[in-house]
Amino acid sequence: MSKFVRLARTISSSSALFPHPFKHSSFTAANYSHSVSVVVPDTETQQTNSTNSANSPSSFRIRKKAQSRRNSAFTHTNNNTAVELAFNSVVKIFTVSCSPNYLLPWQNKSQRESMGSGFVIPGRKILTNAHVVADHSFVLVRKHGSPNKYRAQVKAVGHECDLALLIVDSDEFWDGMIPLEFGDIPFLQQAVAVVGYPQGGDTISVTKGVVSRVEPTQYVHGASQLMAIQIDAAINPGNSGGPAIMGKKVAGVAFQNLSGAENIGYIIPVPVIKHFISGVEENGKYIGFCSLGLSCQTTENVHLRNHFGMQPGMTGVLVNKINPLSDAYKVLKKDDIILSFDGVSIANDGTVPFRNRERITFDHLVSMKKLNEKAVVRVLRDGQEIELSIILQPIQPLVPVHQFDKLPSYYIFAGLVFVPLTQPYLHEYGEDWYNASPRRLCERALRELPKKENQQLVILSQVLMDDINAGYERLADLQVLKVNGTEIDNLEHLCELVENCNTDSLHFDLDDNRVIVLNCEAAKIATSRILKRHRIPSSMSADLINAQNNLQLGVTSSC
Repeated sequence: MSKFVRLARTISSSSALFPHPFKHSSFTAANYSHSVSVVVPDTETQQTNSTNSANSPSSFRIRKKAQSRRNSAFTHTNNNTAVELAFNSVVKIFTVSCSPNYLLPWQNKSQRESMGSGFVIPGRKILTNAHVVADHSFVLVRKHGSPNKYRAQVKAVGHECDLALLIVDSDEFWDGMIPLEFGDIPFLQQAVAVVGYPQGGDTISVTKGVVSRVEPTQYVHGASQLMAIQIDAAINPGNSGGPAIMGKKVAGVAFQNLSGAENIGYIIPVPVIKHFISGVEENGKYIGFCSLGLSCQTTENVHLRNHFGMQPGMTGVLVNKINPLSDAYKVLKKDDIILSFDGVSIANDGTVPFRNRERITFDHLVSMKKLNEKAVVRVLRDGQEIELSIILQPIQPLVPVHQFDKLPSYYIFAGLVFVPLTQPYLHEYGEDWYNASPRRLCERALRELPKKENQQLVILSQVLMDDINAGYERLADLQVLKVNGTEIDNLEHLCELVENCNTDSLHFDLDDNRVIVLNCEAAKIATSRILKRHRIPSSMSADLINAQNNLQLGVTSSC
């Protein structure tokens, strides 16, 4: 289980602030400013002097003091630069959100308020974290030094990369606001300043740190693996969405820290940010990050390499599973050895060269590809090296990892509540959902691959008790396989089969060889009675109502 936590600050108490797939810990309320010394070449100490006085202890102390003063002045200048930029660029974001209740999908959870940070970028847009505005119903922004809050609209959200774009229509808001420019990925030990509105106060705050690591990291909000920069600056709740500034340019966006550790924060690097923004500009909405759709294994074991015919000096990774919905499914085969990606050799541990003596997993090269862009992979298959071309696209898992900004689907018939299996549904079992949720459903959610487009795993989530379903109440949390002998593809398909049933009885085949049989007409009458008793406004969610309407009009729909 991950120890990363996101950093939006919540006013009301709600576990919905924290990422469902991972455990979280409590935040510390204190702001911490970590002072960093930046090494500046000392010209005095570089000069050679044959006199004894130049090498005396007193002379050495004088030179060290001079260097210390220059280092302090350099750090102070960087800090002032970050503050000056922040005054005209960084904003505080106030979000009112309402998350859905996946156990009672016709209801929402209690409204909650949270705060985060953001900053202005070219094009009169504000960049922030996706988790700052997730499931939002109302968003306001306030610039530094202003008592007024301005209504903001969410233009695009990328929950996978934890980024969002906001727009503000008010011309008054934009008066005096200066957009920040993006820089490059900082090198190790370079100093950065994180600017935002963390808890502990209402005004702008600047914390300093140095870059300690650059590598793919688990993005806790979207449960994805993308490049991130680790820094030793204190990033507290409320810092989310604030810029990390290096010199006069943005080096990244603050978004999470590591629980149980002191002063370990993470920022989203510029390549990920630019990929998100360019994708929105080119497609009009967020599309996602590309994937090969593979499960690969390292080939560090010599016996494994020998078994698959890898020659000395040959390196790569072993293909274990391929997502049937990916283009790689048509091109690659199980037990292929991927030797290189776009001409970049892949090491036996799955890494590729990155900058000066650094390495990074080859997944980063894949994720930076644009939608429908081709990639050339060199593969070892049955002892022969071949080059193959693969079209890259974002690939959705069989069981969705998150469902932010989207109402859950449901269908109720005779008190039987059918829903598609999602990880947010399993998260309703609590913080320790991995162990507390039904084991069979959990394993399928994490490991099973889709077999066809628009496929869903549909489950019977609960039984709303009535005479019509007495005796079936213990069959909750089982997957629904067939309706009247027809294998179901998704919840929309199940709804269609039930609503259009023209036989006397309905027969549901469930997982574990369980069966539910109902009289069709009696069940339809009971449905209205049960909905009224539980004050449920509709027997199906809005998306299924639209699908039914489209079906009647002869329009093809997809779930």
